[in-house]
Amino acid sequence: MSGVDSIDVNRRNPFTSTFNFRDVGGYRTQDGRQVRTGRLFRSDSLHRIDGDDRDAFAALGVRTVIDLRRPHEVERDGRVPDFDGLTYRHIHPEHAEWGEQPYQPGDDLARYLADRYADLARTGTAGLAEAIGLIADEANAPVVVHCVAGKDRTGIVCGLTLAVLGVDDGEIAADYALSTEASKRYSTWVAATFPDATDLPSPFLSSPSEAMLLFLAEIRAGHGSVDNYLRGAGVTDGQLTALRTHLLD
Repeated sequence: MSGVDSIDVNRRNPFTSTFNFRDVGGYRTQDGRQVRTGRLFRSDSLHRIDGDDRDAFAALGVRTVIDLRRPHEVERDGRVPDFDGLTYRHIHPEHAEWGEQPYQPGDDLARYLADRYADLARTGTAGLAEAIGLIADEANAPVVVHCVAGKDRTGIVCGLTLAVLGVDDGEIAADYALSTEASKRYSTWVAATFPDATDLPSPFLSSPSEAMLLFLAEIRAGHGSVDNYLRGAGVTDGQLTALRTHLLD
């Protein structure tokens, strides 16, 4: 199997009840190493897992679920079902509601999203550091990190993690952009399940790669490197080393 084929396999969603679940592994780093598969997954909300999906989830051997949703989102929808040996961690990186600065049609969508991500990176440092610290601990793996749609808060945590591992920004942005297709599936499900629901706005459905490229570039411009940003947020050098040790082949 070629490297490209293996990455395609890693991105396949094994569930019918989620729309944006995928393995974060398989990407090559700039020094020629590879992110290990089966160690870190990203997803939209896992509260819908039921039926045959319970068996598929159990087969992954997940030890830790990191839920990045706001407390009211967890209360509204519920959380991942209980599984033997599964630890559930609810971490809310503090950030403003997007409605406080609503997207205006015609505005640069990538710029809008990158600005929201920058806001979260400023106010949610404690939560981001806690999430990445959990991912860094090999004893917690395999880990699934998720939010509601699995593209924004989850995209930030996974983007920062892949950057620490040495994956090229273009690859990180391409992984982030995969959420656009998943969001279309989610939107279709919402329309069929809740016919009276209003259409979701563009920022909730689109993941233009440029948004992630802007976010990472501006983190480096402001802090010198992603590692430096995370150190300032509270991630230790030992945790950064541990990330590379257990997530890279």
